[in-house]
Amino acid sequence: MFRVAREIFAPKSYRIAPLCNLISTISVVTMPPKKRASKKAAEEEGTPAKKQKVFSVFEKKEKVPKVYKELKTGETVKIFSWNVAGLRAVLKKNGAKVIEDCGADIVFLQETKCNEFPDEIAQLAAYPYKLLHAHKEKSGYAGVAMLSKFKPLKVEHADEDGRLIIAEFEHCYVLGSYVPNSGRGLVNLTTTRRAWEDWMLEKLKAMDKEKPVVYTGDMNVAHEEIDLKNPKSNANKTAGFTDQERSDFTKMLEAGFVDVYRRRNPEEEGAYTFWSYLGGARAKNVGWRLDYFVISERLYNNVESCKIHDEVAGSDHCPVSLEIKL
Repeated sequence: MFRVAREIFAPKSYRIAPLCNLISTISVVTMPPKKRASKKAAEEEGTPAKKQKVFSVFEKKEKVPKVYKELKTGETVKIFSWNVAGLRAVLKKNGAKVIEDCGADIVFLQETKCNEFPDEIAQLAAYPYKLLHAHKEKSGYAGVAMLSKFKPLKVEHADEDGRLIIAEFEHCYVLGSYVPNSGRGLVNLTTTRRAWEDWMLEKLKAMDKEKPVVYTGDMNVAHEEIDLKNPKSNANKTAGFTDQERSDFTKMLEAGFVDVYRRRNPEEEGAYTFWSYLGGARAKNVGWRLDYFVISERLYNNVESCKIHDEVAGSDHCPVSLEIKL
């Protein structure tokens, strides 16, 4: 049923695996243990004990066939992206209503931190295509999801960390991502973050040669000084505002992509999408712009709106949205 995964430009840490068109759910599950010798017995017999599988891709069959909206050429599509900082947690803060009322055709969620969709999301009839990609081993960590009125031609996912969904449609690629944070003390800056950025840039360039790209999500970088409240005190000290991270974002733009919000609002200050829970940061608007829509340059004239929804609470991030003709 499944083909061998293609690994295009992917280092060991970030492999991409295609899914069949019928898959509706990706989840981390604990498989029932098979009868096998204990570790001690295996050692006595000289054979290694098998590790238990923790990641599974499966097809969920529906009794009633799903009806998908047709994505027509030149149609205006609304895409909504939100780092929910825990899907179950945000649902307790009116999150389901936010998603239901946003009016989007495609919704991407980051930091879902769950292995399956809660009922409030699973039962959203407006989005017949639902896909959840969780971390391979840490069920309460990372995770991304896609809800769509359209059925993609093909979907790919980063198969270990629950950070990326790539949906291919007839005339474009649409990506939802949760980029690795460089960590406290920048411990991941030259390792995990470096590997991700190098691989992601090559992946974006390769896709852009085939079809235009819409790339959204929590990118964990404030690109310019205007994109955070306190640039001087955070420069090269805090994850998200180092020379390396900012330079990597610049390289992406120079490869033929556009930061839509900043292109449309070049001098707007105080436009943030993330605020710390500490010190009343949100009330004081001491924030960072970490959530983006980055698109192929040739799509820019098709943009109708790009908004930061800072009126939406429930997470330390607020949603962002894009309306564009695809």
